[in-house]
Amino acid sequence: PDLKNNIDNLSSQKTQLEIEKSELEDKYKSLLEEHTNLSKKLEEIQNKEKLEQKKQIEFSEKIDELNQDSSVHGILVQLPLPQHLSEFATTSRISPLKDVDGLTPHNAGLLAMKKAALVACTPSGVMEMFDYHNIELEGKNIVLINRSNLVGKPLYHLLLEKNATVITCHSKTKGIEKFCQEADIIITAVGDRTKFILTPEMIKNESIIIDVAISRFEDKLVGDCDYEKIIEKASFATPVPGGVGPMTVAMLLKNTITAASLGTQIGRQ
Repeated sequence: PDLKNNIDNLSSQKTQLEIEKSELEDKYKSLLEEHTNLSKKLEEIQNKEKLEQKKQIEFSEKIDELNQDSSVHGILVQLPLPQHLSEFATTSRISPLKDVDGLTPHNAGLLAMKKAALVACTPSGVMEMFDYHNIELEGKNIVLINRSNLVGKPLYHLLLEKNATVITCHSKTKGIEKFCQEADIIITAVGDRTKFILTPEMIKNESIIIDVAISRFEDKLVGDCDYEKIIEKASFATPVPGGVGPMTVAMLLKNTITAASLGTQIGRQ
């Protein structure tokens, strides 16, 4: 009987080991399959990165070609760029002498030092509008609702040059209504009605409202505020469309002429 029991136990243990072996083999196959899938995904990511790098290189080479072309006086890159292209690498590649949108690190730095010849078009258009309408900026409290390289940051420096007190607000600003209610001038450039609307309740009487934003909302082009409502309380406001937009185009043409004169050394004579 003892021998039989031992044989039965050994047989049972063998069966259990075979079950465990089978489970381990299944786990191994599963891990091997998972490893193969991860390897394929990694290869796809690497190939995608290589393709994106290639596209960035090709794009940069095209900019280099335009930089060297004497018949080209101005280069403007439409932003935002596709995700696979670097905005900084692209704008940095543009010759500062042909940077008609004022976005290269060179020209942005010159602006901060009050030495820029080529300044971002939309901020320049806003400043031109202030000059044309004889709007005094010195000592004024100005709220700027934007902090982008294209609008907010250049405008900040241009307004400081005019001795204004500038407060920059953005998506993380708390109590933006309070800042707006105390502002003499509000320059807003959010461009998304689902996230922000400047209402008459947010501004003080006789304030000046410059609406730089433009987006499509409910099948029409709109800014950050409704002109018909805001103008009832403000002393001056810009409509959308037809306000800042045409000034941006005009400043682009002005910058192109300036760039052409710099490139041909007319401006140095």
